[in-house]
Amino acid sequence: MPTWLIIVLVVLLVLAVGGTIARRAQLARSRSAFDASLERVNHDLATAAASDRGWDRATLEAAARRIFAQEHGAEPDSLTLVEVLDRPGTDDDRAVFRAEQSGAAHALTLGRRGGEWVHESIAAE
Repeated sequence: MPTWLIIVLVVLLVLAVGGTIARRAQLARSRSAFDASLERVNHDLATAAASDRGWDRATLEAAARRIFAQEHGAEPDSLTLVEVLDRPGTDDDRAVFRAEQSGAAHALTLGRRGGEWVHESIAAE
């Protein structure tokens, strides 16, 4: 095997290992912020649900699973509510989920129209 090829392979290996270590460190650093954000979303959802029955968690998640399945052909492997936008009235309400399917993450935004949760947008993360 030529020397230059060995050098290239070693450099690629070092970059791959270094990248993996850096990504794990970044995830560890951002975990507390994610947990705090999730706590805030749960609080916001509880507040919204106390004043408006349309924010029932089971109804909201069922709508998100149904809409994701319509767009991607199957329900997500995991679904996490990441943002609640409870504006005056109901037609301006928004709920944003992080949906994962087969290792790919998507941001799924639902809105309310006529008291029903409907698809607004979905984007790969």
